[in-house]
Amino acid sequence: MIKKFIDKLFGKTSSPAAGAGRSKKSVFGERREVGPQDHAIDPKLVDDRAMDVVRTLQQAGYEAYIVGGAVRDLLVGLRPKDFDVATDATPEQVKSLFRRAFIIGRRFRIVHVIYGRGREHEVIEVSTFRAHLDSSLAEQVGGNERTSKSELAGMKHAVDASGRVLRDNVWGPMEEDAARRDFTINAMYYDPQTQIVVDYHHGIRDAKKKIIRMIGDPATRYREDPVRIIRAVRFSAKLSALGFKFEDKTMAPLKSMKGLLADVPQSRLFDEMLKLLQTGHSLASIAQLKFLGLNTGIYPLLDVVVDTAEEPFLQLALLDTDRRVGEGKPVAPSFLLSCVLWADVRQGWEQRLKRGEHTMPALQDAIDDAFNAKIGDVSGRGKLGTDMREIWTMQPRFEKRTGSSPYSLLDQPRFRAGFDFLRLRAQTGEIEMELAEWWEKFSTAYDDERHEMIEQARLAQSQKPQAPRTRVKRVESEVARGADGSPSAAPFPEFGESGEPAPAKKRRRRRKPANREGGAQSASPPSGASTDQ
Repeated sequence: MIKKFIDKLFGKTSSPAAGAGRSKKSVFGERREVGPQDHAIDPKLVDDRAMDVVRTLQQAGYEAYIVGGAVRDLLVGLRPKDFDVATDATPEQVKSLFRRAFIIGRRFRIVHVIYGRGREHEVIEVSTFRAHLDSSLAEQVGGNERTSKSELAGMKHAVDASGRVLRDNVWGPMEEDAARRDFTINAMYYDPQTQIVVDYHHGIRDAKKKIIRMIGDPATRYREDPVRIIRAVRFSAKLSALGFKFEDKTMAPLKSMKGLLADVPQSRLFDEMLKLLQTGHSLASIAQLKFLGLNTGIYPLLDVVVDTAEEPFLQLALLDTDRRVGEGKPVAPSFLLSCVLWADVRQGWEQRLKRGEHTMPALQDAIDDAFNAKIGDVSGRGKLGTDMREIWTMQPRFEKRTGSSPYSLLDQPRFRAGFDFLRLRAQTGEIEMELAEWWEKFSTAYDDERHEMIEQARLAQSQKPQAPRTRVKRVESEVARGADGSPSAAPFPEFGESGEPAPAKKRRRRRKPANREGGAQSASPPSGASTDQ
């Protein structure tokens, strides 16, 4: 400990690599190059754009590999959803090689290389090999990940008092980059040009044995970045169908170190929650959370999901999300979260309707209550919250199938999401299936067919017995009239500041607009005007 302090005092930044050969082996592992005859990766599963990024970097004289979860998925025969690339080029050097590349991040600086446009675009994330620095040699920072941005200015490697890495932008060799990754099955490097897999920590062996094992001491690694606790759950859920299980030492600290997540920014936890629920294994993720004792305390909204996952409506929504991901279809977080909070919104809405409130104001108030109680200021006030509101407020509009209402609803940008939500409600018996089937047919019909459907709906509505319309009288008007119906003085007259009765308010009469000849406009309505008002 004294030696480390002296080295730091005199500016020596020697890493553990300078130690004995035995120590180096335990920290950085041993480089192994595995050929295609042993790893059996199908090169057809590699994305062309990831190949292009690797090729461009290598042609410029840099090392470049596909890395992380993509290599893990390729090893087990899965087609990766995302491809990450690691290189010895700095972020600025990477950016200079691509037309559409952007440096992002402060905590970890990386480059996003963009291909395509709109919904069809794909992002290849490129990171620079990072050095493996001992936390005791890093700069100590007070506060935590949320409060120390100003203190981190100018720093490359910094940790807080608990050992959480707050900034890690020190570049280093490939073997050190492998040592600072989390799990052995995520620390392999694949060169699609030579089809060689570089493995430092027996990742291929663990993949064959179907073991999820942390590199280094698990407790220390969870303390460096508590989000690894959630990532561990996500990986185990994704790979559980293939028979993968945690190594005992990796799993043991998960529950006891859950409290470290309290200092992680809510926005980052929110993103990790979405990854748990939108990577195609939401139900398996919930099962893993319960198995590991992490079903509460990670994120408030995630607690709601785990607690209500067995309810028919939400379970159907989770199954539908997993199905869409499996089919390669896009999924929107606003849709799934609107399903998560629908029970709260519907309950508040029904209570207000029973009190006699109008449909839309009652629904809006119920939505506000649900946001305030379950989401707060994280995402309920941004675009995500706006999309959720549109999905919910469309539901009573689906009941109107006459006039121009169906056409205007069909033109809504989020009509499809609103309809899918309606379909789930019908499948769980909340509404009649006939309504969902009508809208499914209407959305795909031609104009003449739509006109006929609206006409049939109008006739069906006209044949139904109409409930008598009751007009609710205002309380003031009841008090202001006597027993015989004639106006009477108010029992509680208004008084001015001097104590004298205030003058009676005069009712202003609306003047009839004059016609062009200067006379009074005719009281009869024009031809074709409605007289029902």
